[in-house]
Amino acid sequence: MSFKTHLIKARSHLIFLFALGCGLVLVTTIDRRENEQADTQSGATAMAHFEEVTPLPLAITGTSSPEDLAYAKMAWQYFVNNTDPNTGLVNSTDNYPSTTTWETGSYFVATLSANRLGLIDDAETIARIDLVLETLMDMRLFDDALPNKAYNVRTGDLVNYANEPVERGLGWSALDIARMVAALGHVNANYPELAAKTAKVMDRWDLSLMVEDGQLIGGNIADGDLRYDQEGRVGYEQYAAKAMMLFGFDMFRAYDAEKNLMVREVEGQPIPVDTRLHRNVTPAFTVSEPYLFDGLEFGFDARSARFASAIYAAQEARYRNTGILTAVSESHIDVAPYFIYSSVWGGGADWAVMSFSGERLDSKRTITTKVAFAWDALFGTEYTSDLVAAIAPLGDPDRGWPEGIYEADGTTNSSVTVNTNAVVLAALAFRANGPLIRAGQ
Repeated sequence: MSFKTHLIKARSHLIFLFALGCGLVLVTTIDRRENEQADTQSGATAMAHFEEVTPLPLAITGTSSPEDLAYAKMAWQYFVNNTDPNTGLVNSTDNYPSTTTWETGSYFVATLSANRLGLIDDAETIARIDLVLETLMDMRLFDDALPNKAYNVRTGDLVNYANEPVERGLGWSALDIARMVAALGHVNANYPELAAKTAKVMDRWDLSLMVEDGQLIGGNIADGDLRYDQEGRVGYEQYAAKAMMLFGFDMFRAYDAEKNLMVREVEGQPIPVDTRLHRNVTPAFTVSEPYLFDGLEFGFDARSARFASAIYAAQEARYRNTGILTAVSESHIDVAPYFIYSSVWGGGADWAVMSFSGERLDSKRTITTKVAFAWDALFGTEYTSDLVAAIAPLGDPDRGWPEGIYEADGTTNSSVTVNTNAVVLAALAFRANGPLIRAGQ
C-alpha cells in the first residue's frame, strides 16, 4: 500500500489530532489570560476583605503604672547586663557576643524607650547611642559598602553566624539595615543634637545598593559570588519602606502591599498573606511582629491598622474557641534549631510553626512575651491583659524577660534576647507616650 493511500486512510485521525491540538492551545491561552487577569485583580480583591475590618482603637494612656515601670526595669536590666563597654554594642542573646544590624536598631529603640519611661536620663541615653555611632563609623563594612549581616560585639569585627571572623563577610540584609535606618530616624526625632553624627554613619553606607526600582535588595554570598535578591514580604516590607522613606528613598513598590497580597481566613478573620516565598526558601507566612513595630514606632497607617487588627483578632478568637492563650510571632527558642516562625497562617496551614528551612515545629509554639506586651500596649483589651498576666511571672529582675511560654506543656521558653526586651520597653513607652517617632516630650 502506498504512502498516499495510508495518508488518506489516516486523514480522519490527523484531523482529530490537529483539532485537539488547536483546542489545547486555545484553552491554555484562555487559562493563561484568565490567570494573568486574576493576578492583576487579586490585590484589589484581597484588599476588599479588609473594608469590613474596623481598626481597634489605640490604648495610649499617657501614664505608666508602678507595675509598668517594674516590668520596664526588668527589661532594661538585659541591656545593663549585655552592653559592651568598649563598642557599645549589645549581645543578641544573653551573654552571646554577636549582633546584627537589626539588633543594634532594637538597642536604640530600647534606649529611647527607657529614657521616655524615666529609667535613664538624657545624659546616659545620649552617651549610649553616641558610643554605638562611633563604633558604626569605624566598623568595617561588607565590600566597603554596607553593614555585614553579623558582627562581634566585643571587637566590632565582621563574623559569620557562628561568631567566627570572616574576611569578606556574609553580605547584607536590606531588612536589617532598614530597621537600623528606622532607629536612626527615631534618634533624630528625639535627639536632634545627634543628627549630624547619624548622618555621618549613613553617609558611609551605599544605601543605593539596597534600593532598586522601589524595592529592597539584599546581598548574599552564594558559592563565593555576590547574589542580589529582593527582600521583604507583606508586613516587614512596608515597615522597612516607611523607614527608608524617612530619608527620602523612593520605596513605591515595597510600600505597595496589594501587588503580592492574598487573604486567608483564620478564625473568621481575613489574614494578609504574601503570595511569594519567605526569603525565597519557605512558603509565605504571617506573624505579628512587623505590625507591632509599625504601630509602636511609627503609628499605624489606615492599611496597617486594619491588617494588625485582624491579625490580633484571630489570636484572640483562637483563645475564645479553644481556651489556649495565643500570642504568636517569630522568636528564639532554647533548643535546636533555636529560631522559629510561629504564624497566624503559614506554609499552607493556620497556626503553623516553621523553621527557616520549612520544617514544621508546632510543638514549639510559644505564647510570646513581646507579642503579649505589644498587643496590650496597642489595644489594651481584656484579652491582652490576660496575656500579660500569664507572662508576668516570667520576668527576672536579674536577667530580663525570656521569650515566653511553650503552649504544648506550659514550660518556659527560657531564651533571653535583645529583641524581646526591646519590644517590652517600646510597648510600655508607647502606652505612656505614643509612637516612638514623635519627638520626646
